[in-house]
Amino acid sequence: MRVAAIDLGTNSTRLLVADVEDGRVEEIHRETRITRLGEGVDTRRRLLPLPIARVRNVLSDFRRTADDLGAERTLAVATSAVRDAENGEAFLGEVEWSYGFATRLLSGDEEAQLTLRGVATATEVGPGTVVLDVGGGSTELIEPDRRVSLDIGSVRLTERFLHSDPPTAAELEECRAAIRAELPELDANRLIGVAGILATASSF
Repeated sequence: MRVAAIDLGTNSTRLLVADVEDGRVEEIHRETRITRLGEGVDTRRRLLPLPIARVRNVLSDFRRTADDLGAERTLAVATSAVRDAENGEAFLGEVEWSYGFATRLLSGDEEAQLTLRGVATATEVGPGTVVLDVGGGSTELIEPDRRVSLDIGSVRLTERFLHSDPPTAAELEECRAAIRAELPELDANRLIGVAGILATASSF
């Protein structure tokens, strides 16, 4: 069956169209757009009109792409920004009504579980391994027997601490300190990263 999955993330909106059969996934099309849906959510606890408009424009394109490629089923999943927003459920209702996507709001634990399942299809995740997923609104740390979701995503931290362009040394140090204060103790000898921002995460 050909399916389309849309990830309504805090920083980006992503589309995957794939053929799924007997547990196997064959990618047909993948696309990512930076939409920053979570802009302002950390302080206002609401999805704001301009970010919503950016996402809606992208969803119009994604709907056409999914139809052109013959997707039989579509699902849009939402994460941190929509979880934290008072109008998050109303936004998902509009997505279903306007674009015909089934929607699902993931908890932090569910987000971590799905990340682990995705990684485990390609590599073994055993004791001593931590899977790290840095998103726009949250960061998931996943071990075989433990899952942790932290409110320290890239959009959230930028809005809280990084007010200059480029950020000042003091701003970066304050951001680092906030991250360190949230991180749990980890007994790991292997780290698997699944987010694009990890190319710069080592500086923290």
